[in-house]
Amino acid sequence: MILPIFAYGQPVLKKKASDINSEYPDLTKLLDDMWETMYFAHGVGIAAPQVGLSIRLFIIDSIQIMDDDKKEEGIKKVFINAQVIEETGDLWPYEEGCLSIPDIRGDVERPQKVRIQYYDENFKKHDEIYEGINARVIQHEYDHIEGVLFVEKLKPLKKKLIQRRLGDIKSGKVKADYKLKFARI
Repeated sequence: MILPIFAYGQPVLKKKASDINSEYPDLTKLLDDMWETMYFAHGVGIAAPQVGLSIRLFIIDSIQIMDDDKKEEGIKKVFINAQVIEETGDLWPYEEGCLSIPDIRGDVERPQKVRIQYYDENFKKHDEIYEGINARVIQHEYDHIEGVLFVEKLKPLKKKLIQRRLGDIKSGKVKADYKLKFARI
């Protein structure tokens, strides 16, 4: 089932999410719904807060954005109770967007590598290092479970330039090709 995506201004997007355990109700269904929602909205990742749940869960499929000759470098994974252990490497800018903040994009500087510990959908623990675009997508989605949005990491001038558009999103004055759920103001 395609879920509505919670738009900028929704309090759940600014909350630090809570851990879950293997008894979390209907986890398999939730994951199926999140995959379906992410693909429908043409995303490469989506975090549980974006579908209204303040839990430490996000999914990623970077395979779809890799060049044809690099598809095998992409990842399609579930991250549960993730903790970033270390971020290393030079900061590199890359234009990011977010399903919760439609029609706004901007360069965000992030370290090139991330070491992350997490559980997969079977609650098997992993400790892995990712780099490049995979690290970037993980860092972006990880920020969601920490209550941080990419627009907070933009340079001051860009932040100032998008304030009106952010206000429009918050008040529901934005269109997207997928269903958005807005905060009541």
